[in-house]
Amino acid sequence: MRNLDMNNKNNFRSIGIIFSIVFLLTAFTSNVFAQEKPLVKWYTIEEAQELVKTQPRKIYIDMFTDWCGWCKVMDQKTFTDESIAKQLNTDYYAVKFDAEGKENVNFRNQTFKFVAQGSRGYHELAAALMQGKMSYPTSVFLDENLNVISPLPGYYPPEKLDPILQFIGGDYYKTTNYEQFLATKGGATN
Repeated sequence: MRNLDMNNKNNFRSIGIIFSIVFLLTAFTSNVFAQEKPLVKWYTIEEAQELVKTQPRKIYIDMFTDWCGWCKVMDQKTFTDESIAKQLNTDYYAVKFDAEGKENVNFRNQTFKFVAQGSRGYHELAAALMQGKMSYPTSVFLDENLNVISPLPGYYPPEKLDPILQFIGGDYYKTTNYEQFLATKGGATN
């Protein structure tokens, strides 16, 4: 009987070791595969606003709604692109902003609220930053002083957003127009 108990203990110990090895291998391979594509570090508008005070960068705002199909495509295709994620994480504070969010938001010492309208509504900050043109998705660019550089309505695949991020992130927009910038980079203008 004692021999049987000893065998059971050894069996349980062996099973425990096997489970530990499988767990470690799974965790390691998941981590390796997760590192293949850098993820965009998303901030709230309040967090980005605080960060620019000590570490100035431009702010990129992804204006979206829950019901917007092209917003979901941008999440799946554009923001998972390695070059896009790297640029957003390096040159910008990236913000996801629900244009129909119901939470009050403090921005530039002003409180912006949700405005109910019919069955939906809109957020006052979204309307202000998109200059009243409520279209989703819209990419809004702010400078280091929280001034709107430009709202860009519509879906942008990685190959179209990439040069725009460079154009604004590198301050080229201050001295040249976008078509000239693309021409110097050898890119197409449409």
